[in-house]
Amino acid sequence: MPTFAYKARNAEGGVVTGTLVADTSSAAARQLSERTLLPVEVEEVRAAARSVFTGRTQRVSAARIGVVYEQLADLLAAGVPVLRAISVLSKQSTSPALAQVLREVHDDVASGDTFADALEKHPYAFPALHVSMIRAGEKGGFLEDVLQRAAHFVARQDELRNKFVGSMIYPCILLLVGLAAVIFVMSFVVPRIRSLLEQQPSLPLPTRMLFAASDALSHHYMTIIGVVIVAVIAAVMFVQSAAGKLILARLQLRAVGVGPIYTMVAICRFCRIFGTLLANGIPILQALRIAKDSTGNPILSETIEQAAEAVSAGESLAGPLGRSRLFPPAIVDMLAVAEESNTLEKVLVQIADTQEARTARKIDLFVRLLEPLMLLVMGGMVLFIAISLLLPILKMSSGGLG
Repeated sequence: MPTFAYKARNAEGGVVTGTLVADTSSAAARQLSERTLLPVEVEEVRAAARSVFTGRTQRVSAARIGVVYEQLADLLAAGVPVLRAISVLSKQSTSPALAQVLREVHDDVASGDTFADALEKHPYAFPALHVSMIRAGEKGGFLEDVLQRAAHFVARQDELRNKFVGSMIYPCILLLVGLAAVIFVMSFVVPRIRSLLEQQPSLPLPTRMLFAASDALSHHYMTIIGVVIVAVIAAVMFVQSAAGKLILARLQLRAVGVGPIYTMVAICRFCRIFGTLLANGIPILQALRIAKDSTGNPILSETIEQAAEAVSAGESLAGPLGRSRLFPPAIVDMLAVAEESNTLEKVLVQIADTQEARTARKIDLFVRLLEPLMLLVMGGMVLFIAISLLLPILKMSSGGLG
């Protein structure tokens, strides 16, 4: 929804300015009237930080958001009011997109919105999970603690993400270089040799397959590029549909090799958020419903929602999670013991710490196995090209000797 800047007068006749989010200018004026404000000017604001391609507000990096949480928590702990703290951070920010977002958050809070409601208007900067945590801390009176824990959570997740991305750089470069070499050979080397080899009355099947692939790359490359673009667009549209999201969620959990790693990362994220909420005094049912979205997978989220319903009916938490067969038995057993000993929030954070370390080692092992696998694939492609070219040459040699 668009953002509108307004100038209005309050009941005392004073001028009030700020921003709000509404579908139309008329809806914005109605919101002002509901706040007992008389609209004077209502204009749509075009934020400076917009994507050239989509027109949407540019997404702010998680690392910057984590720093904002940490600095805001420090300012609040020092006794600085929320409005003053947000204003200071907006002026100090080196990111134009983040500075614009913080200014709008400041104006919304100044106009009467809660801090969480103001953050919720910027989903490309503040995820819904963070907003839920901050709303709970704002209502419970422990906003500083929630911001500190959110900053720690963002830092851990960003560290794990950067480690995985950094580990994938070399395999991706290896794959791109190998594909470029194969395309060069198929497009420029094979056509030069082809005129010599086609003098034979019959060519082996691998050679005919190689020449057909070379013709496709040399003469129909625009068609291939078009097909790839259409396939990518169709795949993106399908993934964004309800059925596609469900299929993608199942693949994420059950894919060979990657599935267990993804599942454990999602479970660690849920355990850390759930434990953080419980440690800050959030009731277990509310904490479950807030933390379930942290998994990033609708199947896991639905499983946790069912567990919350079972807990509200008087069951233990470990029972429904164990029956889902998505949570490892070792984690389920630890949760059961923690429930009995009333140390659930502490055990959840311990589970997240230990399992994240194990998951990081699994990611390292997966990447190490991926590198020789890519080498084998590239070597297989080169071997196929070599055999396809050598077979007719050997046939010509044997014919000449005969």
